[in-house]
Amino acid sequence: MTDPIADMMTRLRNACAAKHQKVDVPVSKIKLEIARLLRDEGFINNYKVIGEGPGRSIRLFLRYGARGEQVITRIERISKPGCRVYVDSHNIPKVLGGLGINILSTSRGLLTDKQARRQKVGGEILCRIY
Repeated sequence: MTDPIADMMTRLRNACAAKHQKVDVPVSKIKLEIARLLRDEGFINNYKVIGEGPGRSIRLFLRYGARGEQVITRIERISKPGCRVYVDSHNIPKVLGGLGINILSTSRGLLTDKQARRQKVGGEILCRIY
């Protein structure tokens, strides 16, 4: 697999479109951090690591609105292995006027766009979620 983060985004996008309650993704440190940010920002209910050894995976529990509408309406990969996208703290784009988030890989770990602006750090824009 050349882009495991894009694989995670695709699994999440497909599970939301199919109205699944949960989705499993192979585990890695960066995917755990993305899951933590998604939980903290309210896009998923929770996550947990299941299994042991090399076959471990992350189970993401998806969130839906009161009438069953999707909380994650769009999730897209911005920086790709063939074309990286870097920004400084002054040029971090807002997503839908602040309704969505960008996830950035910075020198201080994975941060949302709001956290990166507050801490005045730039980095690589991994994905956009709204």
